[in-house]
Amino acid sequence: MSNLEKYNGVFTETFAVTVEKLSNDFSSDTVANWDSVLQLSLVTSIEDAFDVMFEPEDIMDFKSYVIGKEILLKYGIEI
Repeated sequence: MSNLEKYNGVFTETFAVTVEKLSNDFSSDTVANWDSVLQLSLVTSIEDAFDVMFEPEDIMDFKSYVIGKEILLKYGIEI
């Protein structure tokens, strides 16, 4: 399984959407049910999937599909 497949899998499971819904526009501003509780669930699942531990500022900044990729890149994980 590629990193992209793993990443997309966490998003599709967390938000109960199909992979086709994931795009650069998928964010807390455009997804109605993206709230702080779901964001923490997403972050926890991403950390588990990629065996990383985010810094608090990264957790706060993780508000979109694109930003999540950028944050993972800071930890040496390419999506």
